[in-house]
Amino acid sequence: MAGDVLTYRELNRATLARQLLLDRSSMEPLAAVEHLVGLQAQNPLDPYLALWSRLADFDPDVLGRLLEDRLVVRIVVMRGTVHLVSASDALELRPLMQPVLDAELSRHSEFAPRLVGVDVTPVLEFATATLAAAPLSGTQLRAVLAERFPEHDAPALAYACRCLHPLVQIPPRGVWGRTMQVTLTPLEAWVGRPVVKDPSIDRVVLRYLAAFGPASVADVASWSRLTGMREVLERLRPELCTFRSPRDQELFDVPDAPRPDADVPAPVRFLPEYDNLLLSHSDRSRFASEEAQRFASAAGPFKGTVLVDGEGYAIWHIDLDRAAKHATLVVEHLPMPRRVLAAVEKEGQRVIEFWEPRAQTHDVRLVSLG
Repeated sequence: MAGDVLTYRELNRATLARQLLLDRSSMEPLAAVEHLVGLQAQNPLDPYLALWSRLADFDPDVLGRLLEDRLVVRIVVMRGTVHLVSASDALELRPLMQPVLDAELSRHSEFAPRLVGVDVTPVLEFATATLAAAPLSGTQLRAVLAERFPEHDAPALAYACRCLHPLVQIPPRGVWGRTMQVTLTPLEAWVGRPVVKDPSIDRVVLRYLAAFGPASVADVASWSRLTGMREVLERLRPELCTFRSPRDQELFDVPDAPRPDADVPAPVRFLPEYDNLLLSHSDRSRFASEEAQRFASAAGPFKGTVLVDGEGYAIWHIDLDRAAKHATLVVEHLPMPRRVLAAVEKEGQRVIEFWEPRAQTHDVRLVSLG
């Protein structure tokens, strides 16, 4: 059956509801991280703003303690990028994403040629034991690999370790108010449990749909960068419902997921520079018109996206005057009504006070680019 056609606005509201961006949720941070199937985290503090925009009374120190208590971890998973995920999810997602990392290693323009003919098995065994005994930075790992395997290229070996073995970035990196260079240790040693030997891609795709759907085959592939998603969705079809997009793509969804009316209000929300909401669909039209997409991708300094009525009609960055201990949130926006700009400014004031707590004064500057 073809299924009903969902407008982009209906798709927008459905995904915003699942992403906890229509109403701030009372979920605890750990539950939210799992519900969202992880948070993009190559910028160490991005998950804090992502959760602040989604959760009521979010306390960043709670998330920091989850990292220190090893209940959440920073690890390379979907799309070969660093995510903040629960420890349990890391043990399942990391082996599922291995084909993505195999492909990344094989096509790396610098390192792949240097690994041709190299037996990496003893390298991985040595690195795993070494990192389990004492976590190391990337520089330190390259140094010990150069000493142990002088006949091979140490940076290439270190990159192979990154792609072929589950490694986590240990705290205090990623802990609110603290900092540390990337320091690595094996996932299994860190959390004290083995990776899942037979992880279920079906279960993970169902979780993706619950957090990002309705979605097409191409959307699921964009989120994970895995191939074979059509076969997975065909296998799941009996337990899913289907729709059509405005471009006549088939969309899959879990039956009991929220699909609010198109006229449900969407409040202003500030997202970090990298947020899976905007990175997990092949067709991103549900979040921005073509004009807004061109605007958001224009050259220039920007930190993140501002959702206005659920769409990305503004971008933001921070100007920090350390000497004066003053922080300014700069919002560059397409033309919009004054009442909407007032809502953007109000939410922006809350964002800057959260994001730069060490500044003594804060303000918001709106810059129209229309």
